[in-house]
Amino acid sequence: MGKEKPGFLTPKAIGNRIKSKGLQKLRWYCQMCQKQCRDENGFKCHCMSESHQRQLLLVGQKPGQFTHAFSDEFLKDFLDILKRRFNGRRVHNNVVYNEYIAFKEHIHMNSTRWVTLTGFTKWLGRQGICKVDETEKGWFIEYIDRDPEVIRRQKELEKAKKKEKDDDERHAKAIEEMVKRGKERDMGSGEGESAGSSKEIGLSRDDEEEKITFAMQNPSIGAKKTQPIQPQSLQQKLSKAQPNALNHYHKLNKKRKKTALEEIMDEEEKKRKVVKKVDYWVTPGIVVKVMTKRLGDKYHKKKGVIMDVQDKYTAIIKMLDFSARIKVDQMHLETVLPGIGKTVQVLNGAYRGSVATLESVSVEKFCATIKISEGPLTGRIVEGVPYDDICKKHDFS
Repeated sequence: MGKEKPGFLTPKAIGNRIKSKGLQKLRWYCQMCQKQCRDENGFKCHCMSESHQRQLLLVGQKPGQFTHAFSDEFLKDFLDILKRRFNGRRVHNNVVYNEYIAFKEHIHMNSTRWVTLTGFTKWLGRQGICKVDETEKGWFIEYIDRDPEVIRRQKELEKAKKKEKDDDERHAKAIEEMVKRGKERDMGSGEGESAGSSKEIGLSRDDEEEKITFAMQNPSIGAKKTQPIQPQSLQQKLSKAQPNALNHYHKLNKKRKKTALEEIMDEEEKKRKVVKKVDYWVTPGIVVKVMTKRLGDKYHKKKGVIMDVQDKYTAIIKMLDFSARIKVDQMHLETVLPGIGKTVQVLNGAYRGSVATLESVSVEKFCATIKISEGPLTGRIVEGVPYDDICKKHDFS
């Protein structure tokens, strides 16, 4: 009688399952039968088995069919990881391959039409499936997503950016026209005052909404002679005429039209209130913290200065603790807050691109109060700025 198979919960069965976990040596793997052996003796016994011999005869009849099937399955799974895991970002080809072979029952490359990973990467570039480029660190690939829905979203995003650019141009043109009208109005008011001083005798007050004039009448024109009006202040005249005239005088001052500079500042403030945040924030000259563990414990939670930015999302960082330069995506970085009174860079929101001073920090609300020192509306104090929208600015001096 044959040897009885051990039960599922017996120590031997548990030991066998533990040994079968993870990757095994490639030389003891049979791709035709898709069977992994744990040692050389097991692989030798498998090659002598009847099932392996039968599968070998089937592959010998149509070797190209099996090779194409393995190649198609390898390509499908590799591109699926590249598209789903890295989402069209530029990544090293070996990183994707390591993620692919982490699955125990994957298709080995030696059973496909491609001999090496470099040859497979070049083939992806020739076929137009991915963007490939060679650097001193090796080959990098970037998946080209040709999904109609993705293309439609990209076109909508480009239209929105173009519309935002057109709005900026129209806004700049409107500001220039307001400045021009303000200068013309100031020049016109200056000429009017010089002309009016030679024609009228008495006390006068010019306002955009209402004009109050006190003038001396010529006795030769009227039938009755009028007494000359003694020059008095306008507030004294209004207070004698009626009790509420003084209040009306102050209301006129409050209702006056805004100057060109005030109109420009109001337009800027309205536009800043409707500004939408962007999804990229890395900027040269700021101090960030590396949060990924893929680079090793040497870089984990260490600070560095962004020296350059590539493709809006990738930062070239120079570490502060030791002389090293690394390239990291912004999703693996974190902003750094300096001490009170130090300089920060505004990375997002209405005041993006401005330089400010950190006034205070609210730990409960995860926000801060800043004072703009460089940029539009210098000197303005902004409250409730989220931590992620500001970052410490490095002093290169």
